[in-house]
Amino acid sequence: MTVQTRLPAAFMRGGTSNALVFHARDLPEERDRWPELFCAAMGSPDPNGRQLDGMGGGISSLSKVCVVGPPSRPDADIDYTFYQIAVDRAEADTSANCGNMSSAMGPFALDEGLVVAGDGETVVRIHNTNTSRIIHARFPVQNGRAAVEGDFSLPGVAGTGAPVRLDFLDPGGAGTGRLLPTGRPVDRLDVPGIGPMDVSIVDAANLCCFVRASDLGLTGVETPAALDGDAETLARLEAVRRAAGTAAGLDPIPTGIPKVGMVAPPTAFESLSGERLGASDMDFAARMVSVGRPHRAVPLTAALCLGVAACMEGTLVRETSRASGGSDIRIGHPSGVALVAAEVSGSGAEARAERAVVYRTARRLMDGFVYAPKR
Repeated sequence: MTVQTRLPAAFMRGGTSNALVFHARDLPEERDRWPELFCAAMGSPDPNGRQLDGMGGGISSLSKVCVVGPPSRPDADIDYTFYQIAVDRAEADTSANCGNMSSAMGPFALDEGLVVAGDGETVVRIHNTNTSRIIHARFPVQNGRAAVEGDFSLPGVAGTGAPVRLDFLDPGGAGTGRLLPTGRPVDRLDVPGIGPMDVSIVDAANLCCFVRASDLGLTGVETPAALDGDAETLARLEAVRRAAGTAAGLDPIPTGIPKVGMVAPPTAFESLSGERLGASDMDFAARMVSVGRPHRAVPLTAALCLGVAACMEGTLVRETSRASGGSDIRIGHPSGVALVAAEVSGSGAEARAERAVVYRTARRLMDGFVYAPKR
């Protein structure tokens, strides 16, 4: 009889994502064993796309693992490594960070005793090892633990919670070393199966590529279900993603980056909760796809990248947006409107993203042990 591997873990929501969170100390010393354990714990691979035999939820935002350990640099309190677990494949991708789950790392570190803070607001300095970038997480503390209750409402998450402010410091070049990997705000790429296509390739928080929804014959406010049922559009977006990855110098092109998204001018639509949003409620609309699946909300790192791109002259995002950049950039996405702020200095190939800021909520849902069967 095969004995399952039993590992201490927490199950947490960070923003609009869920993940298993492990202490590095509780995992095998041989790191090459981690991907197999993580895939088994999440229920991957699952040809049925449900991850019913694990902790995953069948979509990329619910199929994630985070590992937290002591800091490896002096300007951080903890190290945090993110693993994107594929649903239908035995794949654990570390090529990019998850901004949503970043919002849970500070509260996790405090509640686990990795950092100590008195009541009031505290700051946990997070070193994301995927991108070699520092994130400052600011959140309220009550009785020595991360506060959960609050009045901050996050589109895509029911109810309200205590706000977590995330400051991504110097987020440019997280994946390629350059804010504009090609040195240009717009590239006209020859995309196989499509032909010439304008693309903005921006690397802030995570490497992303953005196209005009209209260039694909779409409005930019399609629902995730509509996009999920449109195999032709998803195939075209994947072709754009791969062409952009090649232009950015990636070889091979990972599953997780670049993320690909469509942008459109402010357009009225109904959110997934049934709320009617008008064009005046947003500065532009965006629909993001990662790991081949449309997101029900804008991923946090994609929102940050969109915010930075909205501050940069010449990008398709800036062209589409009614905002000139700065604070309170409003992004219309399937679950509502996301607010981000960004600071960019310089222009063109010399542009530098000083910081990008976003608010999220986070909550510990469960802790105990997770079991990983031998696959």
